[in-house]
Amino acid sequence: MSDLLWQPSPTRVENANVTRFRNWVNEKHSLKLDSFHALYDWSVASKEDFWPAIIDYVGLKAESWGDSVLVDGNKMPGAKFFPNARLNFSENLLVRDDDTDALVFWGEDKVKTRISWCDLNIAVSKFSQALRAEGIKKGDRVCGYMPNMIETVIAMLGTAAIGATWSSASPDFGVQGVVDRFGQIEPKLMITVDGYHYNGKSHDIREKVRDVVDRITTIQKVVIVKYAFDGANTTGIRNGVSCDNFLAPFSPEKIVFEQVEFNHPLYVMFSSGTTGKPKCIVHGAGGTLLKQVSEHVLHCDVVPGDRVFYFTTCGWMMWNWLMGGLAAGATLLLYDGSPFYPSGNILFDYADAEDMTLFGTSAKYIDALAKAELKPRETHDLSTVRAMTSTGSPLAPESFDYVYRDIKSDIHLASISGGTDILGCFVLACPALPVKRGIIQTRALGLAVDVFDDDGKSIRNQKGELVCTAPFPSMPIGFWNDPDGARYKEAYFNRFDNIWCHGDYVELDDDGGMVIYGRSDATLNPGGVRIGTAEIYRQVEKLPEIQESIVIGQEWDNDVRVVLFVVLREKYQLDELLIDRIRKQIRNNCTPRHVPAKIIAVADIPRTKSGKITELAVRDVVHGRPVKNQEALANPTALELFSNLPELRS
Repeated sequence: MSDLLWQPSPTRVENANVTRFRNWVNEKHSLKLDSFHALYDWSVASKEDFWPAIIDYVGLKAESWGDSVLVDGNKMPGAKFFPNARLNFSENLLVRDDDTDALVFWGEDKVKTRISWCDLNIAVSKFSQALRAEGIKKGDRVCGYMPNMIETVIAMLGTAAIGATWSSASPDFGVQGVVDRFGQIEPKLMITVDGYHYNGKSHDIREKVRDVVDRITTIQKVVIVKYAFDGANTTGIRNGVSCDNFLAPFSPEKIVFEQVEFNHPLYVMFSSGTTGKPKCIVHGAGGTLLKQVSEHVLHCDVVPGDRVFYFTTCGWMMWNWLMGGLAAGATLLLYDGSPFYPSGNILFDYADAEDMTLFGTSAKYIDALAKAELKPRETHDLSTVRAMTSTGSPLAPESFDYVYRDIKSDIHLASISGGTDILGCFVLACPALPVKRGIIQTRALGLAVDVFDDDGKSIRNQKGELVCTAPFPSMPIGFWNDPDGARYKEAYFNRFDNIWCHGDYVELDDDGGMVIYGRSDATLNPGGVRIGTAEIYRQVEKLPEIQESIVIGQEWDNDVRVVLFVVLREKYQLDELLIDRIRKQIRNNCTPRHVPAKIIAVADIPRTKSGKITELAVRDVVHGRPVKNQEALANPTALELFSNLPELRS
């Protein structure tokens, strides 16, 4: 099978935003950059020209960008971009004020709503006024315990408009998970819902809200949106008020956008929290804006009028990433609920109904579609969908094949990867480059992404650590309650001095394409040989009997042995014949060292709220170590399936 799966037409390359930007840069700076790769090299070597070029090209707004682009540019951490700038994040997202759609929302098959740009501006105006009237001011925290719906976007934009700081979690989080997150940042106001819809059922969360508010004493007001039930009943919720009553006293006025510093806290994000209380990662207004605009406009080719979708919850950083599409003048398509209710077609129904142009999702979703043998190209039009992006875990080569065979042949498929840590990507899409099977297309413009071996030497076509060797604007400001920066430095800068080490085990080719083999801390090490977990998943999940798998290294006999757990599809059993097939599949397509010493069937695999399997949590359970924060898991009871297994005692 050819590695080349898609080639953009010459017209598409010529009209791509990134090509237009390259031509504009050439003219402005008297350069002769003749390719995307040349543009990338320039963006890294001339970052003090590149980031201002983004500002000018997109037309980003600020009271002032200041007289300096970068101070202490040789320090990580410590570098400061645009230290004298004054801007507002919301002002740069509310770029239109017309009657076209700004936001469209589907709550499974039960709720469908939309709001125009004009009405979005009015709603943000009223919400920001209400916050100010409540005494919320610059630097205060506002949190959302919310589905991915229109009111959530309004609340975030209203919060950022007044210079307050936003943080969010999805309503399926349990009480302890919410308290572990929001309790650390001491919010003054929380917006939430009466309940939510999932898999055809309505789930009431008002009791959870009562418990959360009782345990976070800094919350002075709880704004409750009516969504899943007939009334936003605030009985028993301390300082609770319906959203309608919260906004009722206010009339539309011109929004007063508080101008804040470039590194003023915009978002507090949270690590998954499966190894302890979640880390609170603080991101600045300016860095978030520049990074996300560069990705939407240049890498994902979003133009005004596009209709951008990402399947995400408010507990995953892709929600925050999606918000950046507004700055490109795009309509955001929001969805809350199961992507398989009432059938696996609902997101493709959404794509056709709303003329979706960018379809964002996860690798696990694409794999699930393939396992369900769905063929959207035979059941849906999808003529408007130009691009599909995938993240959350490595997109297997077979999933690339599935998209082009069974979803759409003429589509820009982009595996992308980055994280909560940078509110964006280290490696991602390029609409002017071909798509090759199993390979992420390119490194992110403006980010000096490299791969180091264990000795800190740059390598190509070999597996190593994903690093970034120079500062970039969306590095976190720091961690909450980390006054000396020790925890921040330990998280990213302890492995290599003055180098961001991201914790991904990867390989970079000569064309700038990347393959990700898994997280470094989950990498297997039998006999001292490093093995990426994604290499095993790719082979095992090709087998029709296997629904899903998770692999860990078990400490055994002064070494590490590979243990594979599999979830079987209905009607299959893990007998010796299937075990032999699994081992042969891995041995023939990887190496003998990849072959598991033990293969065990389980009924379920624990995963985070954003759908990522939790190798480290399973490894801890197998070794009899406590999993410190099970509230971070979507299905914590699944951990019990891995405890005290007799098969792992011999």
